[in-house]
Amino acid sequence: VPNLDMVIVPVGGCGLIAGMSCAIKTLTPNVRVYGVETQAAASFTAALAAGEPTRFEVESTLADGLAVPVVGAQAFEVARAYVDETFLATERDCALACLRLIEHEKMVVEGAGALGLAPILPGGALDTPENKGKTVCIPICGGNIDTTTLGRVIDRGLAADYRLVRFVATVSDRPGGIARLTTLLADNGASIKDIYHERAWLHSSVSNVQVKCVVELQGKAHMEKLRAALSSSDYDVLWDEELADSGDLGSSQVTV
Repeated sequence: VPNLDMVIVPVGGCGLIAGMSCAIKTLTPNVRVYGVETQAAASFTAALAAGEPTRFEVESTLADGLAVPVVGAQAFEVARAYVDETFLATERDCALACLRLIEHEKMVVEGAGALGLAPILPGGALDTPENKGKTVCIPICGGNIDTTTLGRVIDRGLAADYRLVRFVATVSDRPGGIARLTTLLADNGASIKDIYHERAWLHSSVSNVQVKCVVELQGKAHMEKLRAALSSSDYDVLWDEELADSGDLGSSQVTV
């Protein structure tokens, strides 16, 4: 790759980034080499903090190919010498990276292979003015993803991208109450993916009902437009982040 400025490598057991950073820095010392780990399996970051390989309690992650509890001892020494900086990515970042590769590059990539893209996405650690226009290389290393997992990753990526949005609205339980809500959604370009209403868990007026909606939107700006429209129509609405904080995930969803 001519005129290369930086390389971003997914990190698991540290072997890949150790070999790549050693080769790149030996041939072209000015090229920056960055690592990216998932927060659920940050064994290299833990090793850097401890000064030696140390066990990290790995959690479930979309980037399961990087879920290594202890980095390799020799690989760690090499990587520590050559890698410029390492960043942590969330599960949201991982899902969004997979979605971006599918949409823009037509590449089906597992979470571990797509993670290198996360730092340069909008809002990422390397999405800075000084990096604009730079030549960046990201190894896409892993396509072992089954169709069931792929469906979940796409849904999570759409949710992370504010193209799949969940909220609960309180509406009148009289005839036409839900119709008024769905008309407002249609008028604002929101496509209903799922809708469910319940009466038993609303502890205010018996004349009201809660309607739980999952809608397809075009992004964050579209969500804010819909939020404003619901607010101006005097709907009492709990949005996804508020539902997560309150623990109200819906009566049909059970965490086991």
